[in-house]
Amino acid sequence: MTTANQSTPEAGASGQDVADVVVIGGGPAGENVAQYAHEGGLSAVVVEESLMGGDCSYYACMPSKALLRPLEVAHTAQHLGGVDSPEVATHDLLARRDSWVSHYDDAGQVRWAEDAGLRVVRGHGEIVGPRKVRVTGDGQSRTLTARKAVVLATGSTAVVPPALAGLHAWSSKDATGIVEVPGSTAVVGGGVVAVEAATWLAALGSRVTLLVRGESLLSGNEPFAGDLVQASLENAGVDVRLRTEVREATREDARDTGLGRVHGSPVRLCTTHGELEVDEVLVATGRTPRLTDLGLESVGVTARDVRSGNLPDWLHAVGDAAGCSLLTHMGKYEARVLGARLAGMLESEPPAVVPVPQAVFTDPQVGSVGLTERAAREAGHRVVVAEAPITGTAGAALSRDDAAGRAKLVVDRDSGALLGATFVGPDAAELVHAATVAVVGQVPVRVLRHAVPSYPTVSEIWLRLLEDLPVGLR
Repeated sequence: MTTANQSTPEAGASGQDVADVVVIGGGPAGENVAQYAHEGGLSAVVVEESLMGGDCSYYACMPSKALLRPLEVAHTAQHLGGVDSPEVATHDLLARRDSWVSHYDDAGQVRWAEDAGLRVVRGHGEIVGPRKVRVTGDGQSRTLTARKAVVLATGSTAVVPPALAGLHAWSSKDATGIVEVPGSTAVVGGGVVAVEAATWLAALGSRVTLLVRGESLLSGNEPFAGDLVQASLENAGVDVRLRTEVREATREDARDTGLGRVHGSPVRLCTTHGELEVDEVLVATGRTPRLTDLGLESVGVTARDVRSGNLPDWLHAVGDAAGCSLLTHMGKYEARVLGARLAGMLESEPPAVVPVPQAVFTDPQVGSVGLTERAAREAGHRVVVAEAPITGTAGAALSRDDAAGRAKLVVDRDSGALLGATFVGPDAAELVHAATVAVVGQVPVRVLRHAVPSYPTVSEIWLRLLEDLPVGLR
């Protein structure tokens, strides 16, 4: 049924080759922008050259959590009186991962898209002119025309430092797709991917060395977050080496051995603090927007233009491709806003600042949103902070016998509004959304005093934090 916003195909053009919106990339951001545009009355086509659902569904968020959650439960049980400690069954754990990634088959995602009214076109999408996208694959080529917009939702690719190039080292895809557990693994990086992968690799029995160029883990967070995660990793047997760079790496017979499989020859690493030989190397040193081979030059656009948003009115970028916040949930948010805007269905403009929440599923978990104390001061805010140990709540203490962690609020002294929050400890990832709501709503902390948490839950940490603020603010 055609709605008021939909139009009929252009005269002389095939209806299959014309749509209001053409989205290049079928990951979470691409799916969401197409879905919201369609629900607003526009026709939408999604071009995908690999798996519908994108890296998040098959190689990142979903398999990572599928691996980490059972390990978290097992570790919690080891520190909870009255429970026999379960053992990690590697075969069953990997089978659970395979189930959650649908055995790397995207048929279900394609059915969802088609049931949602979207058209899926397989192949590599390349812009060949204003509102024109050529799709090539299986020896065939067709050109799609977008009446209204072309959206880049092509995701990102792993950054590999020059010293590690040519090794066929593992990327995050190999780590989440692990088939064989290396006897020893060097994880290069200190961010979310690195610490989460180090967690499950160590739990599966690999001797893990974490090589971190910086001064701490999770450097974008409050310092105590990285400190607590580092202590936990070291307690699990991970050798954490800070201020360490890889200068040179060699491997005999370097070749691609397949997703998640251990190479036959070891890797020799020369670092700023000595040499190291391991069975496998996981490179987790960041990601960059995937903007190559998209034909941007055909319309006078560069990768820098995409990152800055300096684009023609018919061309848009969302998610990792836009390069703002390389997180699935933020990409989906951007996509929902853009899809509704393209369809003329955006009821109100987003706030000027949308805080970025993040959850790190290590043990302990880390949840954060908004500004750290340092970032808030650098932004010019007059700041007051509140801190409290997670064990200050009965809910956290009951969750496991060795519960540890910390929480912190960053508050604007002048307005009393919450600027940021960080939680480290049991269920920390589930505490973040309340803080996100408060930051988005610019809720004064004196009002938050009247948001009563249930007892006994970890959420009672809010009371401890609010009580730590100066009387004039609370």
